[in-house]
Amino acid sequence: MKQQQAVNTQPTTQQVWEWLADVPDPEIPVVSVTELGIVREVGYRDDTLVVTVTPTYSGCPATLVINQMIVEQLRSKGVDALRVERRLSPPWTTDWITDSARDKLRAFGIAPPVDGTAASGQLASRASRLAGVTGPAIACPRCESTNTEKISQFGSTPCKASYRCKDCLEPFDYFKCL
Repeated sequence: MKQQQAVNTQPTTQQVWEWLADVPDPEIPVVSVTELGIVREVGYRDDTLVVTVTPTYSGCPATLVINQMIVEQLRSKGVDALRVERRLSPPWTTDWITDSARDKLRAFGIAPPVDGTAASGQLASRASRLAGVTGPAIACPRCESTNTEKISQFGSTPCKASYRCKDCLEPFDYFKCL
């Protein structure tokens, strides 16, 4: 009698990344968890698939929901041996948001973070403040005017601030640079 060989049924890490690209952020459903850059690694440890997630900030209330959505997505694809790990270092930065996600945020009515103002760009930000520049010009996602004002440091979620456009008079959220 011939012995049957075991078939490797583990999905590739590339396939897993593609599946995770379909997991929306629960607070901003037009972008995925991969587009936000919070999924940091996908790999196998022995036979267990390990997905490493860095939350947008350590107290993010959506972290548990995101982890659950990742698990549900991968279980629906047949992944049984699975672990989601949290990594806080290095801390998440808005620099990790993809260009396509920035476009989606804008189309959704949320001003994306201004380039160079994230935590990794703190030196440039400090130099601007010392030179008398109070902050970056935040463009309205509706009319693209930079004639805007901050209404509140906190918007609809802790990672966003509330702004108003002085030209079109529309309020909008700004995805704060972290």
